[in-house]
Amino acid sequence: MKVVAPKHTTIMIEGESGTGKELVARAIHYNSPRKDKPFIKINCAALPEGLIESELFGHEKGAYTHAFTRTRGKFEQANGGTILFDEIGEMAPGLQAKLLRVLQEREFERIGGQETIQVDVRVIATTNRNLEEEVEKNRFRTDLFYRLNVINIHLPPLARRREDIPLLTHHFLSRYCEEYNKNIAGISEEAMDYLCRAEWPGNVRELANRIERAVVLCRGNTIELADLQIGSRAQSNSLNDFPQIPGTTLRNFEKWLILKTLQSQKSNRTKTARILDISIRTLRNKIKEYRELDGEEVV
Repeated sequence: MKVVAPKHTTIMIEGESGTGKELVARAIHYNSPRKDKPFIKINCAALPEGLIESELFGHEKGAYTHAFTRTRGKFEQANGGTILFDEIGEMAPGLQAKLLRVLQEREFERIGGQETIQVDVRVIATTNRNLEEEVEKNRFRTDLFYRLNVINIHLPPLARRREDIPLLTHHFLSRYCEEYNKNIAGISEEAMDYLCRAEWPGNVRELANRIERAVVLCRGNTIELADLQIGSRAQSNSLNDFPQIPGTTLRNFEKWLILKTLQSQKSNRTKTARILDISIRTLRNKIKEYRELDGEEVV
């Protein structure tokens, strides 16, 4: 990464979902001469073809219905910086051709415009697909593939690069301590050993979620093994307000954990769902259940 960061070439980062591709892309940007310029992420799978073109290139006033003002696209906004195309394999064929032109000529026009706009943007693309196979099946442009694949970085699953776990753990610990205004000095040797031996089917994303949850629930100044093993927390002194009596049901523990996390996040459901690694819909259904069956008033 130290070798490629100072360069201006395009980069393709390959790996399974959750392996930390975006994390690597950001590290490349913030260790490059472009670090003081914008880093903009485009999720190719999240935007339909009709919208993503306007997102990338912008539009002129009156270019289409509801285009009431001139709007700059992501390429203009990122000028001098970096654009990350997340899951580039999902990009529609028509848009692939337009992206190729920007990469080759460093210029484009806004939708509905005649002015040619010059840009200086580094492009990084990520994918969880085998794009060479996509090219062979004519689902991805050959010329765009080779234009993007100047430098290729392959990220194996986290379980195959355990030496990265301590570094990633401290990175996420620092990030979430700042986000949640927690003063946690570090992580115990026992807890770190547990993290380094875990399988991590969800890769880096799962590790990040585990550290975030531990930071939120930790009562001391060090992350301990019990903070990482949610199921064992009923035996932890840090959870002495949970009723530790024979016959306590799994449902009661689940309810207690959800309500406790909601309380710690000041009823922010999005953060609560993320910490507990459940969907917003699941969280809403649980809250509805507590209201209807238990008469529990939950914000």
